[in-house]
Amino acid sequence: MARNKEALVLLLDVGPSMHSVFPQLHKLCSMLMQKKLIYTKFDKVGIVLFGTEETRNNLTTEVGGYEHVAVLKNIKVVDGDIVEALQELPRGTKNGDFLDAVIVGMDMLIKRFRKTKKGKKRLCLITNAQCPIKDSVEGTKEEQVTTIAKQMAVYGMRMESIILRGKLTQDANKRVMDENDRLLRIFSKEMSTKLLYVEDPVSLFGALKTRNVAPCSLFRGDLELCPELRIEVMVYKKTMEEKFPTLKKYSDKAPPNDKYATHEVKVDYVYKSSEDNDKVVLPDQRIQGYRYGPHIVPISAAEWDAVKFKPEKGVKLLGFTDSSNVLRHQYMKDVNIFIAEPRNTKAVLSVSALARAMKDTNKVAILRCVWRRGQRNVVIGVLTPNVTDRADIPDSFYFNVLPFAEDVREFQFPSFTNIPPSWQPNEQQLEAASNFIKMLDLAPEGNEEVLLPDFTPNPVLERFYRYLELKSKNQDAAVPPLDHTLKKMTEPDVDLLLQNKSVIDSFRRSFELKENPRHKKSRRLLRERRTDSNEEEGKGDITAHPANLIEYTSAIKVENIEDPTPAEDFEAMFSRRDSPDWIVKAIKDMKNKIFDLVENSHEGDNYPKALECLVVLRKGCILEQEPKQFNDFLRHLRNFCRQKNLRSFCQYLSSKGLTWISNREAVDSEARNFVVKHEPKVE
Repeated sequence: MARNKEALVLLLDVGPSMHSVFPQLHKLCSMLMQKKLIYTKFDKVGIVLFGTEETRNNLTTEVGGYEHVAVLKNIKVVDGDIVEALQELPRGTKNGDFLDAVIVGMDMLIKRFRKTKKGKKRLCLITNAQCPIKDSVEGTKEEQVTTIAKQMAVYGMRMESIILRGKLTQDANKRVMDENDRLLRIFSKEMSTKLLYVEDPVSLFGALKTRNVAPCSLFRGDLELCPELRIEVMVYKKTMEEKFPTLKKYSDKAPPNDKYATHEVKVDYVYKSSEDNDKVVLPDQRIQGYRYGPHIVPISAAEWDAVKFKPEKGVKLLGFTDSSNVLRHQYMKDVNIFIAEPRNTKAVLSVSALARAMKDTNKVAILRCVWRRGQRNVVIGVLTPNVTDRADIPDSFYFNVLPFAEDVREFQFPSFTNIPPSWQPNEQQLEAASNFIKMLDLAPEGNEEVLLPDFTPNPVLERFYRYLELKSKNQDAAVPPLDHTLKKMTEPDVDLLLQNKSVIDSFRRSFELKENPRHKKSRRLLRERRTDSNEEEGKGDITAHPANLIEYTSAIKVENIEDPTPAEDFEAMFSRRDSPDWIVKAIKDMKNKIFDLVENSHEGDNYPKALECLVVLRKGCILEQEPKQFNDFLRHLRNFCRQKNLRSFCQYLSSKGLTWISNREAVDSEARNFVVKHEPKVE
């Protein structure tokens, strides 16, 4: 068997205690085979069932015993027959002995591959471990398990055990389960095998890794702490997005009776001159270019190669910083893991000492990384210590890429502290929101976290694999509905919502929830359109939507700014969310109102009201992140006062300390934080 191939023997418990999870067991095992057909079609698979009525295995014939263990499929290259066999598993009637099944599966691998070290030999046990194990003829059960584990290690086998423990029935024997768990832990300790306990069907889907990715190092070399101190490390991908299998072009033009036809489609590109469509442009006559304004700047291959940044390969430490200085949202791309070079004792001790010192001092390291020679870019990232308590697992580091200045996206949103007091949530609303969040917490205190990443499969990929298997049998197969188990990952838990109906009702009563129009135009786009259009055309009144179609956010439907209460009318119009036009109209009407108040003032009697309107307008422009509108209006107002000989109003604003909107309050502002000053009167 080739080194990159795998021989897998599935050991499936089909006894009566497993009947309740048979639908999920069928889907899980079928999905495993479907992925092998896509990614590793030359892998070999065998299936052993225990807990069956019949007994069918070679060991029973040769030495006796091993009853109620049946070999459903001998080890062979995975094909459609194995997929169909897993979809129609027989229901057993006897209690299964998982240790007998392990020995039968191990015997199948030994007889097929002997002691060859090539390839991967794996046993996968899926059971609830609720049935008792027969007593050993020689020695204790623990000694028997230890002997089996050592024998498996001699033949280069690995084993993983998936124990499904949902809601236990009254028939479940706690003493038997504890004994079985103790025996399975011996396997895990002696062989460093994986032992997983799952509580629900969703976790079962993610517990069995249906696609094994061979480890491939991203970097092998020295972690340079300083020119005189280096640690030999290896870097691997820890997490990486799983993508759809690559689609290939397929042709059915080959003769049906040609068994050597590959059905491949080859694509050739021909470049022709834009001036003469019949003239073919040869490769040495073509050149790449970049758009620069209205022009195309040609850059030859030699020039492009000369301008490339060619850093030297290596991983260098830039320094240390407190872990609080590197925020989680700054992590980019995938996660890598740094480990010491295997079998290098000095490197293992150095990595462990550095990781534990960093954890004790709450520090992280900033690295400069160039993974391979010829890499065009330099990666700056953070190294986080990963300290373990297990003696058989060495300490390591996790590495996350950090953004450069061009990678950061700064989105400035209005702060809740700047909104009017009437919009601020009260204590009752805050408590209702807090209870609502606690109700939907996926990691409640005292309970295991729901939807753990390690046990939650991608529902989109799982559905794709299922549909691909259907299409392989029937070209006209329709897309099946989303599986119930996968749907639980993408939709709220109905039982949880019903149990906490009172919390949801309290949250609904505490907040006035309104429905917004679905096809609402962009507010900024609408403002720009109004600015570009004739100002006279924008003076028409805005027609409100009928009340039976859209409910307004504001309790009072104010449509104009009136003389008695201009500031209150502005806030009421500003709070309306049935149309973005109300914001535009409120700002424009308030500007006109301020002009009227200043111009019609007698010895400054309207100045306080005008100042009040300016303060409200300023706050509204900050909320909408439109500082330019207010600052331009303030300039216009100052020029207006100069022309109308109303410099006393500018003096009044200066005495009250009214400022322009600075770039600290709104990032788009080009003004600095200074007070509006008046010009001295020239005699």
